[in-house]
Amino acid sequence: MASAITLAADVPTLSAANTGFMLICSALVMLMTPGLAFFYGGMVRVKSTLNMLMMSFISLGIVTVLWVLYGFSMAFGTDSGSLIGWNSDWVGLSDIGLTELWDGYTIPVFVFLVFQLMFAVLTPALISGALADRVKFTAWALFIALWVTVVYFPVAHWVWGSGGWAFELGVIDFAGGTAVHINAGAAALGVILVIGRRIGFKKDPMRPHSLPLVMLGAGLLWFGWFGFNSGSWLGNDDGVGALMFVNTQAAAGAAVLGWLAYEKIRHGAFTTLGAASGAVSGLVAITPAGGAVSPLGAIAVGLIAGVLCAMAVGLKYKLGYDDSLDVVGVHLVGGVIGSLLIGFFATGKGQSAVEGLFYGGGLDQFWKQCAGVFGVLAYSLIASAILAFVLDKTIGMRVSEDDEVTGIDQAQHAETAYDFSGAGGGAARTAATAPVAPAESKKVDA
Repeated sequence: MASAITLAADVPTLSAANTGFMLICSALVMLMTPGLAFFYGGMVRVKSTLNMLMMSFISLGIVTVLWVLYGFSMAFGTDSGSLIGWNSDWVGLSDIGLTELWDGYTIPVFVFLVFQLMFAVLTPALISGALADRVKFTAWALFIALWVTVVYFPVAHWVWGSGGWAFELGVIDFAGGTAVHINAGAAALGVILVIGRRIGFKKDPMRPHSLPLVMLGAGLLWFGWFGFNSGSWLGNDDGVGALMFVNTQAAAGAAVLGWLAYEKIRHGAFTTLGAASGAVSGLVAITPAGGAVSPLGAIAVGLIAGVLCAMAVGLKYKLGYDDSLDVVGVHLVGGVIGSLLIGFFATGKGQSAVEGLFYGGGLDQFWKQCAGVFGVLAYSLIASAILAFVLDKTIGMRVSEDDEVTGIDQAQHAETAYDFSGAGGGAARTAATAPVAPAESKKVDA
């Protein structure tokens, strides 16, 4: 009888505190997609601002519907061959009880699935930054639908789904270094290798049109990232989520300093764009590692990521691939750095007892991290390139040269980001209605 009582006591029950915490974290992660839209939207030229915003926002619509229909089932359903999941009861989310708990946790299935939905929404939006100025909106929308189905849902199962090969191998990815950032960065590289460079790449100035907008977007991303990372422990009972919160801040701050130091030495100035990009690089790198490393380890991860990502963004000019807004340099490189450094900095005192090389654990975990990193990278790169190639040869991925030169906003959305028609105020109206002198009248008539 005593053992039965003990067993009953061990059965998880719904926790209102954890449920509320996870719903807040889900909302924070949702905010990251509009934040990303602002971040990317400020980095492009004026004529592409709205298109950049829309490339992120449309993911909220498409991925949400697909996740409800079948995405959640593919990512977290019963494993098949360590490659994909499926649960017919989850198709359309029609057979899930309101208080049915996610296996082994104290939160409802609905809470877990909506938290993971926000990850699925954000990931394809990350890819869009590499494709600025030149992709048809209809082609992009179709690419999102195909990509999450063929790439994201399976990869999420590999990394986080019970039975997925990376999960079973013991690859550590606390909140998405492989499934989100490496996945998106590799996909971006695969697509840009297919669709080619922007007109004027390496010739015309393509500076950000609004650095304040970039900083606003970076701030929203940083804010939302606390939900992204801390919420991935699916509760707040044992302090691991709190460790992840601290490490998220520490890594981001250190990465800002690392990026700016490199920028000052290399280019002679501390730029706002560098500060924003540095913060994001640190956030990316700590995403897989934050539950396994100490706060000092998080600072090391952030510094390393800040410097190496700053170096990486210049590779596109040397290698000739046009990654418009440095998705490859920040998300792919940052994700790889953070994932691999787990093999060195894992303390064994956070999310698990796994220790890295610097804490006496040898290189065993490092090789597991390599398998996860390069497995996801290769699959996403190849699959994404194939999808882009098929779309390009059928409906066409790129807008016409004229539309690209004159501006994709007007061509694809029939709008412009800024209306300056009334900017002159009273002075403009006075000039427009003032009588014309005879000599000037002749010139006008001519």
